[in-house]
Amino acid sequence: MRRIKVGQIGTGHFHAEGKMDAVRKFPDVFEVVGIAEPDPDNLKRYADRKTYEGLTWMTPGELLSVKDLDAVLVETNEWDLVPVARRCIDAGAHIHLDKPAGEDIDEYAAMLREARRKNRIVQLGYMYRYNPAIQYCRKAVESGQLGEIFGIDTVMNTEHTREVREYLGRFRGGTMYIFGCHLIDLIISMQGMPENIVPFQDKTLLDGVDVYDYGFAVFEYARGTSTVKTTSVEVKGYVRRQLVVSGSGGTIEIKPLESPTAATLAVPDRSHGHVSYMHDHHARLQTIDLPALSGRYDDQMLDFAAIIRGERENPYTYDHELMVQAATLKASGFDIDLKKWSRL
Repeated sequence: MRRIKVGQIGTGHFHAEGKMDAVRKFPDVFEVVGIAEPDPDNLKRYADRKTYEGLTWMTPGELLSVKDLDAVLVETNEWDLVPVARRCIDAGAHIHLDKPAGEDIDEYAAMLREARRKNRIVQLGYMYRYNPAIQYCRKAVESGQLGEIFGIDTVMNTEHTREVREYLGRFRGGTMYIFGCHLIDLIISMQGMPENIVPFQDKTLLDGVDVYDYGFAVFEYARGTSTVKTTSVEVKGYVRRQLVVSGSGGTIEIKPLESPTAATLAVPDRSHGHVSYMHDHHARLQTIDLPALSGRYDDQMLDFAAIIRGERENPYTYDHELMVQAATLKASGFDIDLKKWSRL
């Protein structure tokens, strides 16, 4: 099996260390050729982390000039992700691009078009895609097991320090933009682009922090609505992250969303010849046991390598990645025409 030559540009993203830890865990799959950090503040802050011990530090230009370089993990501060990714694609590299993909939808679309033209892989850093419970849920939706989907309700809450909440003020969309994008990716994967998205952005103003730290968005479909809720001020909010998918043939609940080992499936009990929706005992509940994740990003990185080697196609198209970003921006309060950005 050919090892994938990979490097990383950036250390400032929330997921940067986790991604490098993941690829270094598989030396038979990846050859890490080096790391670059163009931001001097981030270099000073992160260079001595154990994650990067023993790696060769380079400039971005030096990294992109490595002979036979296959791919780059783009892990910069969020506002630099897309420009750096475009530079990598121009240099001929496949990219793992962390999320969300910038506030400039035109710039992002141009990057995706160039990647498609050059047949370069673009894998976005949505880790829940490789969550066993999410994969079980998607298969249930795609197979028709849940019938017609009429609603998906999602929550991704967090309890942040004041420092982190002040940092979120750098983003016009606040927590919906940074964290809600994970949930939006799941909704778009199972329902496609909605007809409309209605955002409800709010500020708790706790501790005097003036930032959109409480977001809610309604996704309007031809049959029903779906919702996204995210906040950075909920005590133990991390463990309440959840996904509920409701269809005419059943409901799947995943809670907690982070590293679940089981999902709950509810299906109508037709043993009495009819279904009563007034009493819980006319529904059958099943606990679906699922394998635990070996690491938050392990399967994602291994899949990236398999796609690069041509062993499988990227399950997420350029159009899907564009839709997710357009929907994220719309849910974050940006003036976005969803129909315009439903395909490249």
